[in-house]
Amino acid sequence: MAAESKDPNPDPGWWYNTRTGEVEHGTLSRSIDRLGPYPDEATARRALEIARERTRQADREDAEWNRGAD
Repeated sequence: MAAESKDPNPDPGWWYNTRTGEVEHGTLSRSIDRLGPYPDEATARRALEIARERTRQADREDAEWNRGAD
């Protein structure tokens, strides 16, 4: 877990709204509709690509673990 910031006005981060397909700065929509936070707008725009790669990586790790579980 990240250490709490002493900044009284921390950056709210960038989010990808899965319902609208839009990038948002700050928590403008419901949490169920958002992926993030991301450090910048460009990274938030890649949210679905990042999620797909993380899913593929987790699937590979699961397959490796399952092969070793026999």
